[in-house]
Amino acid sequence: MQPTPPILDLLLDPSNASASKKFRDNIRAYNSMFAFTSMGAKIDTSVNDQPAPYVFKISGHCHHLMGSLLPVDGESPKFAQLYVFDTAHEVANRLLPFTRDSKSSSLDENIVVDLLRMLDETNELAKLFRKARDKTQNIQSVDYKLRLLGKRNHDSRQYDDPTSNDIGGLVVGDIGDFFSERDIIIECFSGSLKRISKLHPKFMALQYPLLFPYGEDGYSCNIMFVDHGHGKIRKRSRVPMRAYYAYLINERPGCDNTIIKGGRLYQQFLVDAFVNVEEDRLDYIRANQKDLRTEVYKGIHEAVLNGDVEGFSAGKIIVPSSLTGSPRYMINNYQDAMAICRAYGNPDLFITFTCNVNWPEIRRELTKGRIYKHEDKPDIITRVFRSKVIDMLAFIKSGKPFGQIIAGALSFISFLLNITTFYYYYDCLA
Repeated sequence: MQPTPPILDLLLDPSNASASKKFRDNIRAYNSMFAFTSMGAKIDTSVNDQPAPYVFKISGHCHHLMGSLLPVDGESPKFAQLYVFDTAHEVANRLLPFTRDSKSSSLDENIVVDLLRMLDETNELAKLFRKARDKTQNIQSVDYKLRLLGKRNHDSRQYDDPTSNDIGGLVVGDIGDFFSERDIIIECFSGSLKRISKLHPKFMALQYPLLFPYGEDGYSCNIMFVDHGHGKIRKRSRVPMRAYYAYLINERPGCDNTIIKGGRLYQQFLVDAFVNVEEDRLDYIRANQKDLRTEVYKGIHEAVLNGDVEGFSAGKIIVPSSLTGSPRYMINNYQDAMAICRAYGNPDLFITFTCNVNWPEIRRELTKGRIYKHEDKPDIITRVFRSKVIDMLAFIKSGKPFGQIIAGALSFISFLLNITTFYYYYDCLA
């Protein structure tokens, strides 16, 4: 990873007095101001109405949308259009949505100018849209489109920093129907929004320019596992989406990772990434229904025996129990727990294990370099909590505190691992 640009690194530093605090409190607004795409999701802001740590929460379906290069007549430019249209008043146009409802805005115009200059110098996506602005001013015909490549077949290494010429180009006239379905084709004028594929290399860079200040590539289907010469045969040759994002947010000594410095924007990125991982799993299930329609799922046959011959009430798509949080997953775990109760009776202990953000392990990690709040590092809290859960399980199963265990069941672990419940049964004669 490349080092964070100096101006952005200064704003992301919590020790940089009031300037950094105001920026970090409004970092999602600043990012939205420079984003090329919009996030289509229902954001629940009521969770932050009470005095408590900041939480980014969404519900429903989440996707990224992009419009045309130029706005429709009578409308103000938005998102990527701000890089192409009326750039003489660009700063005012970017601040307009945040000052329209109120006379004053908490956003600093000087910070906007500095970030705009930074992106023009470092971000390859911004450079590409600036080139589109320069070229379209000399084109008489309005029939032109901007193409962001989903797959590049250049001779450069996969992980080299791409240039604006590598990632896209301006196309005049009809582009035809032979381009890849993952390419992003941005028309000159369009009254509709286009959904961006989560498999496009620039999917995250388009939405989070402050976390990807260089316009870096993100996840794609052709990322291969590194062969360290151990001679082991892998079941998978390509990196899955979950493994990629887990690798991306991992903190490494000597590596300047801009993403993990993002605070509230980092929270949004994590939620967005997790939603994409879940959607990727659902896409696989949707595309492999023939392999999943086996005799194991007897609910379909039972529905037919009950008279539901059309199968509408049973559902058209089978979601297996392997998908965490699905109905079959919950029923499967419930039946496992009830089977133990039938065999051994009621549990002897009901243990609820919660997380305390003031644990010395968490505080040590938060103050190791820059001093962050615990809400800025949900990944650290999750990793420490999981380590303590595993340690507690090992201690209980050792038999030292309560004696020999004759049965046990893990009933539930939430995504953020903030609460975990266990059922354990002990041999009374031990």
